[in-house]
Amino acid sequence: MGQGVVCGSRPDATEVLGNSCRKPRSDLVGLRSLLVTPRDRIPRVLSIAGSDSGGGAGIQADLKAFGACGVHGMTAITAITAQNTVGVTAVHAIPPEIIIAQVKAVAEDIGVDAVKVGMLGDRATIEAVAHALTALPGDTPVVLDPVMVSESGAVLLEPDARQALIDDLLPRATVITPNLPEARKLAGDPAEDEDVHDLARHLHALGPQIVVVTGGHREPLSDVFYDGARLVELDGERHEDGAAHGSGCTHSSVLAARLAYGDDPLEAARKARELASRAVAQGLREVGAGPGPVDILGIACKPDVWAVLDGSHSPGTDPHLA
Repeated sequence: MGQGVVCGSRPDATEVLGNSCRKPRSDLVGLRSLLVTPRDRIPRVLSIAGSDSGGGAGIQADLKAFGACGVHGMTAITAITAQNTVGVTAVHAIPPEIIIAQVKAVAEDIGVDAVKVGMLGDRATIEAVAHALTALPGDTPVVLDPVMVSESGAVLLEPDARQALIDDLLPRATVITPNLPEARKLAGDPAEDEDVHDLARHLHALGPQIVVVTGGHREPLSDVFYDGARLVELDGERHEDGAAHGSGCTHSSVLAARLAYGDDPLEAARKARELASRAVAQGLREVGAGPGPVDILGIACKPDVWAVLDGSHSPGTDPHLA
């Protein structure tokens, strides 16, 4: 119910909440009834990614983004990390057969309208995910976030697995969402001065339908969208005082959720850019000693929302939070 609940068919909560979730407003009355609109079927989105024990990135960030977007989130965990805002201290890869079994289990019973793929780690995991995706209809949108390095600098993709990622998963991807360093690695470490537009074209030639090079590591701060015909710069703001842990996961998850709703990919990329930026801006800087997690759910403003909605309840006493 926070500022991030703007992704699905429900009214844009930011129109009700305003730009600052920390400032209560009288027009929050009735927000609870406005935000939930009946629909024929809730979209179902699967995250195939690693677990972040600190709750800021990985499947934890993905599920928050899915919830904010009004889709049902499911997971197939590829790795368990011992992680916090400061660093990654251990990684345990999930056996390939368990990864495949997780995907098969949700696909057979619940169904999958879109997929987000995140941390993969090694060649065996990549091969397992590529095999698991064959169990889904061929037109199921797949958003691939080619995670290579964590926010704290830990390596999350073994160097010898990069070619498997290119060969096995890029051709299956509807959209890939590398940041600039990841894009350069996928393109074979081209010259530093190569134009980002040419870089997007280079990656598109590797097989994905659409490339979105995210702008967090470049100036100007804009995402570059390329689908083989349209080359579009999606402008954004830099929030130096925000918290960015999990921003890439959030971006790709919102994009997958929008595709599950049937959005045009460019519009989905535009909304993902907007919501990821907003989640960084209102990020939880006070959480942890390192870069805090993004906040797509508007967690920091929840007390004010409930106080206005219910008159006298605080987060500790509100029965809706029990």
